[in-house]
Amino acid sequence: MDHDLLEKEAAEETKEIAEEARDFAYRLPSFAGQLFMGKFDADMLFPFPQQDPRDKELGDEYIARVEKLLQEELDPDEVDRTREIPMKFRDEMAKIGMFAMKVPKDYNGLGFSQTNYNRTIMKVASYCGSTAVLLSAHQSIGVPQPLKFYGTEEQKRKYFPRFRQGAISAFALTETGAGSDPARMQTEAKLSEDGSHYVLNGEKLWCTNGTIANVIIVVSKTAPKMIKGKERQQITAFILEMDTPGVEIVHRCEFMGLHGIYNGLLRFTNVKIPVEDRLGDEGRGLAMALDTINVGRLTLPAASAGVAKQCLSIARRWGAERVQWGMPIGLHEAGRVKLAYIASTTFAIDAVSWLTSQWQDQGEVDIRIEAAMAKMFTTEALWTITDLTLQLRGGRGYETARSLKARGEDPFPVERVMRDCRINTILEGSTEIMHLFLTREAMDPHLKRISPLIKGEFQGSDKFKYIAKLFGHYSCWYMGQTFKSFTSSSYPGLEDLERHFKFIEKTSHLLARKIFIYMAIYQKKLEHKQMLLGRLIDIGTDLFIMAATCSYAISESKNQKNNSPIELADHFCQVTKRRIKENFAAITDNDDRSTNRIAKKVIDNDFRWLEKGIMWIGPVK
Repeated sequence: MDHDLLEKEAAEETKEIAEEARDFAYRLPSFAGQLFMGKFDADMLFPFPQQDPRDKELGDEYIARVEKLLQEELDPDEVDRTREIPMKFRDEMAKIGMFAMKVPKDYNGLGFSQTNYNRTIMKVASYCGSTAVLLSAHQSIGVPQPLKFYGTEEQKRKYFPRFRQGAISAFALTETGAGSDPARMQTEAKLSEDGSHYVLNGEKLWCTNGTIANVIIVVSKTAPKMIKGKERQQITAFILEMDTPGVEIVHRCEFMGLHGIYNGLLRFTNVKIPVEDRLGDEGRGLAMALDTINVGRLTLPAASAGVAKQCLSIARRWGAERVQWGMPIGLHEAGRVKLAYIASTTFAIDAVSWLTSQWQDQGEVDIRIEAAMAKMFTTEALWTITDLTLQLRGGRGYETARSLKARGEDPFPVERVMRDCRINTILEGSTEIMHLFLTREAMDPHLKRISPLIKGEFQGSDKFKYIAKLFGHYSCWYMGQTFKSFTSSSYPGLEDLERHFKFIEKTSHLLARKIFIYMAIYQKKLEHKQMLLGRLIDIGTDLFIMAATCSYAISESKNQKNNSPIELADHFCQVTKRRIKENFAAITDNDDRSTNRIAKKVIDNDFRWLEKGIMWIGPVK
């Protein structure tokens, strides 16, 4: 069998496994999901959801304790230098329950809302990225979150109380050869003959907290099952004690940034896992992982908000203090454009972080799409913010905080912040993976309608009747989307920002038509048009962020008792509108063809001559 055919079969198996892991039925409405279908449901986010005052007061008190602990016990530059978060500080974290923020109160946890948890992460991330990752990897995707979703009462009673005592957890999914592809997973757990335990063998890569964790979630293959007449790979999750014989920490990984994270390569050799430590049913491991990550992604917008606000603070102070050619650099137009972007985009990051946190707490919105959009937008925006902040600081931005302090200058850690935040666009679903995930969700309503034809559920005259029914439905739907593009509703509560809501409403109809048109044109080939799909997804994401930002601005203008939040939202929306229009234009006016052609030639070694003159690193190929 040739290589291309094998790759095609592997790709189909991956899609089948991923599809089986999806929960097809949206139990609750999705604001962004409706945008892709040309419906702008402004009532879902206006007025902006507010945190319960008693919950906010609880969060305020706790975050004050966290801030005091950080100031007194932790030097983030020493963490960066030594690659260690001091054990004494970790013990102090445990004493105030930082490892049990998401553990329910019934099991001696703090039982925090998503909003208070994210507020805490924002505070920590603004100070020390490595410590924020320690907490997030433990609670956002580590044992506490999936245990809440899928654990039995016995499992909860056994493991939850340990986190209040300072036990640390991790989540082991990625493998060296598998990456994000479940069909390539090699780690396997075989059920013993007596059915009492599983025997685990394999390796897991980039397991954050894995080198210091007491207990982890590990996802592996289990025995395949026959489903609808076809053998299907089963992926199952287990709770694993790290002191179990056969568990080996092979290597602690070192990275460009986040020097203090405990991330490693783990090896499992004939590791026995009691059957009662299986998490959920056999074959539901990938679904469990996806559900966990959907909620876990909400931490990244909060962390991004904390870091963005720190950059804004640094940029504001330096922009006013540093004088060049008789004027503060922040008042030169080159400085002004940076400051305007940093301030308005930080406000937008803040908006989407609190909106998604509140939606998760209220439990009335299906946030799968919104969480992915929030993660993608905030992490990409933060990278731009850190880059602009470093540029504004010039050579001092490139210099380490330790060196600045030794010279007697303000030790702003811009270069460390840049190194630390770069990973955010990659972990928990890279921007490219988010594009693919959101594409699948955007097309889902259409795929549901045509799936009976694809699956061959209708034959003969019934098939033609169903086609006629589809034609009738989409004729009316498409015409409706076209006519609605010329009108919009009134949004009096938004005052000066009303025009942006009208733009979002009208543009959603155009976006819905574009998605439908390109589905019709390319059909199955559409999944390979990643540049085209990326533009459509970016448009939908920008519309969602604009809506969240405008709604948040109205709420915050009342809290601040001035118009400054509306000014920030207005500027952000003006910049974002231009980006949306550019993306629409680039759908037909682009360099995709030459881009694809040249990339193919690079892979085929046609341009290898361009590499002459360098010192070769690695194996010669």
